[in-house]
Amino acid sequence: MKDHPYLETIRTYYQGCNTSNVELMKSTFTPDVTHYFTDHEPVSGADALANYWAGFNTETRTAQWTVDRFMATDDEAVIEWTMFFSTLVEEGRKGMLRGAEWYQFRQGKIAEIRAYFHWVPEQRVSELMGFPYAKRGYPIRESI
Repeated sequence: MKDHPYLETIRTYYQGCNTSNVELMKSTFTPDVTHYFTDHEPVSGADALANYWAGFNTETRTAQWTVDRFMATDDEAVIEWTMFFSTLVEEGRKGMLRGAEWYQFRQGKIAEIRAYFHWVPEQRVSELMGFPYAKRGYPIRESI
């Protein structure tokens, strides 16, 4: 699936994230895109999401993402990714984080991203904050 249009869209989105290019990122989103995370509340809207990632690389923190694996069907795609990062750039503290993302597409654009990764060691529940699990038929703590 090296030439799948969803893969190219995701790679373009990541190129925008890696270079803090707001317009490039927005070109891959529906206007109402929502990005769900495991460590904070969702970010909704093309402008808000592009600006969120544009502000991620700073003078004291850098991050570069890669797409490592890809699968797609109908209006969905799944990737595994790696993020290489540096904090306190002048001191050279480097790290790596791996995760997976589930994408929903609408008319060839990214409408939803669910990012699965574990970043906060103290976190007792590992799920997407603000994601409507019960509404979408996922098991929830109260039903177990």
